[in-house]
Amino acid sequence: MARINFDLQQLQAFVAVAERGSFRAAADHIVLSAPALSRRIDKLETILGARLFNRTTREVELTPLGRVFLERARAALDDLESAMLGISDIAASRSGRVTVACVPSAAIQFLPTVVRSFSERYPLIRIRVMDEAASLVLSSVVSGESDFGITFMGSQVPGVDFDPIHTDPFVLAVPRHHALAVRKTLAWAELESETLIAVARSSGNRQLLDDALAKAGVNPSYRFEVSHIATLLGMVEAGLGLAAVPRLTLPPAHATLVGVALRRPAVSRVLGLATRRGAALRAPASMFHDYLHAALKARR
Repeated sequence: MARINFDLQQLQAFVAVAERGSFRAAADHIVLSAPALSRRIDKLETILGARLFNRTTREVELTPLGRVFLERARAALDDLESAMLGISDIAASRSGRVTVACVPSAAIQFLPTVVRSFSERYPLIRIRVMDEAASLVLSSVVSGESDFGITFMGSQVPGVDFDPIHTDPFVLAVPRHHALAVRKTLAWAELESETLIAVARSSGNRQLLDDALAKAGVNPSYRFEVSHIATLLGMVEAGLGLAAVPRLTLPPAHATLVGVALRRPAVSRVLGLATRRGAALRAPASMFHDYLHAALKARR
């Protein structure tokens, strides 16, 4: 196999342009003239034998190959930083980059609080959150695009280890002024006369819920369907109907909605952390992984 020879400065130049979408802004950031920066990118593209950017007079856009190479370049720079500093120095400096993929229903209420707390403690660690459907969370973990994922059981793929941490029951999201808001529990059979809203069948939450209800012989009728939990809760707030949602998406202190426990059947999902089998996490990712693990465990 032919050896590809490019240097650290070319990778740094590429990442700077990709993150800022501008050669001029990137050149200012790394304190380099625009022509010199352009030469570094040209040389890198020549070495790789492919274009990394589509350039117009107004903007710079990554090509599909450029998007793939960006994640590899970031990882290479982080790994090089780790090797140069040494493990003990990394722990002391607490800097680096973490990419975490997360199902949207967990990202709505749970993840922002944890990210804020973690960032206050480790302000030099940069965090990128990919809020995606469960299947895309897992594929990003397998491909290495994300360091690890937050997802739920039931949609696992080969090559992924899943660490179950938190059982998250489905509850009925009800406006506080609704007659059912005072109930402690509700059976699904009691909802036959209510207008129900659901997320689309493509949602992992919907698939999990449908499977559990079908096994119990329950077949609810939904008046409205939406793509995202946030939209679902907005429609419940607007008085358009009621909806079964994971409790994690509906905090107890919600201003206008309450969550009523659902029974006969009671349905839950199991949240946890997904990692690529056999792959060791880099130091910053390992720190955030452990922090999330503790935060999820505390919700039991």
